[in-house]
Amino acid sequence: RDGTPPPPFASMASDGSLSERERLVYSAKLAEQAERYDEMVESMKALCKLDSGELSIEERNLLSVGYKNVIGARRASWRILSSIEDKERAKSNEANSGQIKSYRSKVENELTSICKEILSILDNHLIVDSASDESKVFYFKMKGDYYRYLAEFLQQEDRSKVSGQANDAYAEATKIACNNSTPDSGLPPTHPIRLGLALNYSVFHFEIQNKPTEACALAKQAFDDAIAELDTLSEESYKDSTLIM
Repeated sequence: RDGTPPPPFASMASDGSLSERERLVYSAKLAEQAERYDEMVESMKALCKLDSGELSIEERNLLSVGYKNVIGARRASWRILSSIEDKERAKSNEANSGQIKSYRSKVENELTSICKEILSILDNHLIVDSASDESKVFYFKMKGDYYRYLAEFLQQEDRSKVSGQANDAYAEATKIACNNSTPDSGLPPTHPIRLGLALNYSVFHFEIQNKPTEACALAKQAFDDAIAELDTLSEESYKDSTLIM
């Protein structure tokens, strides 16, 4: 985001007050400006639990940005700690590696808690039959992403389980995105959400399932499908789509 302050609401009540939904959106925007992403997430979590209709594109993006930053910081910490732990173990420094392992476990518990929280919100409040195809693709993609994040550090049966759940979510998102049974169904191949889905699903195949052939095939198909329709886009849409491609 560009760092400019959130705009004032156009739909205030006559006394200038905000509805609860508007207040939570404004709180999330303020927290984002202040880079206090844990509080941004709290505002958006409360908004989702209002169950007061489908989220707008802006609200959807605020939810995504908040959780992406909250989880991103912990994922980065986990990768750093894992790297240091490997180096200490290579030097046979068991005392240090044991301390790092304990610290890494703390980060893993935080990662697990955050992922379970957003997955619960998606399942219980956002993935509903009445949602638009665009929203469903966005949320199923998000669901796949957070199961993928769990698969990055879980082991054995637990890893296998969340990997399967990630694959199911990505597959469902792809099925909805590619559905062209009616003019209003699915998303065009150039839609940024559909392109982002293909990108993340291919990363999942490559990094989690260790299937580089499938990963490359999926990415190439999405790229080729989008290329074929690029000339139909406006200048702004063209920039959004080609950035992901």
